[in-house]
Amino acid sequence: MDALDPMRPHFNFDNSFARTFEGFFVHCQAAPAVAPKLLQLNHALAEELGLDPVALDSEAGLAIFSGNVTPEGAEPLAQAYAGHQFGGYAPQLGDGRALLLGEVIDTRQRRRDIQLKGSGPTPFSRGGDGKVPLGPVLREYLIGESMHALGIPTTRALAAVTTGEDVYREIPLPGAVLTRIAASHIRVGTFQFFAAHGGFDKVRELTDYAIARHYPDTADAENPYLAFFAAVTDAQAALVAGWMNIGFIHGVMNTDNMTISGETLDYGPCAFMDTYAPGTVFSSIDTQGRYAYANQPAILSWNLTRLAETLIPLVDPDKDRAIELLTDTIHHIQPLYETHWLARMRSKIGLSTEDPHDLELINDLLWVMKDGHADFTLVFRRLAQALRGNSDAVRHLFEQSGAFDVWARRWRKRLEQDGVAAETSAQVMDRVNPIYIPRNHKVEEALAAAVDQEDMMPFSELLAVLSHPFDEVAGNEAYAAPAPVTDIPYKTFCGT
Repeated sequence: MDALDPMRPHFNFDNSFARTFEGFFVHCQAAPAVAPKLLQLNHALAEELGLDPVALDSEAGLAIFSGNVTPEGAEPLAQAYAGHQFGGYAPQLGDGRALLLGEVIDTRQRRRDIQLKGSGPTPFSRGGDGKVPLGPVLREYLIGESMHALGIPTTRALAAVTTGEDVYREIPLPGAVLTRIAASHIRVGTFQFFAAHGGFDKVRELTDYAIARHYPDTADAENPYLAFFAAVTDAQAALVAGWMNIGFIHGVMNTDNMTISGETLDYGPCAFMDTYAPGTVFSSIDTQGRYAYANQPAILSWNLTRLAETLIPLVDPDKDRAIELLTDTIHHIQPLYETHWLARMRSKIGLSTEDPHDLELINDLLWVMKDGHADFTLVFRRLAQALRGNSDAVRHLFEQSGAFDVWARRWRKRLEQDGVAAETSAQVMDRVNPIYIPRNHKVEEALAAAVDQEDMMPFSELLAVLSHPFDEVAGNEAYAAPAPVTDIPYKTFCGT
């Protein structure tokens, strides 16, 4: 096709990472897909990126999304990074099954990465095939787009394609490629790799790049590198608070999966809680519960401390002084997280003002939910119905409603302090408390239909519901219902 053909997908690439960090990535080409098929294209995201969804929804677009054709201006590369995985340090990881095609400037003038995930082996594959089965690709598409609709910073899915060949794990599974969009793929582990292999100059270069790309306001601070670290801590604290407020369990909070931008990255063994239980773990490989729901805030601080270690030489030439300054910021991470968390929780129970007893009130509700084996999502959603005169909708979620009734009296008294009309508070609550989340059993149903029966309809229907998580629609009751009670605990897998 002619380069000016309007039906040919055009990407206005501006690949700053490739220009800047030679030696910290490897140029690669995707493995060919024998018989690719486009399963899902995110038209709205394409337009946001300044791309033409009509041109992408074509054979030419399919060739790009499958890795069979490199679009003009792309510089496919596998990024290098290190990371602590379940607390153990791995000095070299890197993109073992992903290629960064390049960067585009979107319609809001934001720089965004376009990455193929599952596109074949790279020098960082560590003996793996670099491929991804269809199930994990669709899981990431579904949950990432759900998180976006829930208002949680996240990587996005632009397209999902099958490759026409099997990926062999325990059994042969259809192979697929996800086209992932991110503010960047710079991770805490990226800083760890640069510190280990590039030394002071390269860490400074990476930090200057991250400041310019993600936190330009910190460049003018008295100590820009300390200000950068503080900005990252705030972004990640807000992110984890967002996870906790919707009952999301990431499942693999290794330092190579935590972005500098504060976006959720890697939806491998993630899942959402049904019944509220702080110790909930879904990941099959998290046998010690390191990344359990209740542990996520503590891991936030642990991971950010690993980032701080790489910044010591930049923050102050006096090592002891640098450690002192960074340690002070680290000590503020948990209070910062709690501030973000409490602000969100106040909104979830309809409070518009602050009171020093709010933390106790919210924590007491959580204890009542735990003891009553109540559904996390539905309790908060149905509190609004209680304000509208239907208390039974929430009371029936508890095995024994007496403790909830005692709490509810305190809650209503606290609401009276705000002086806001009940219906007004209820409407605000409905805008922050989703009725639809990616219920684990519905996700599994959709993935099984797609993988086992080549039926994408359940996936498409679930995606449509999750794209509007706050809008309760008659006929969609099954998407809001918790999983049937079973003695078999739900488990998730990494999916590699």
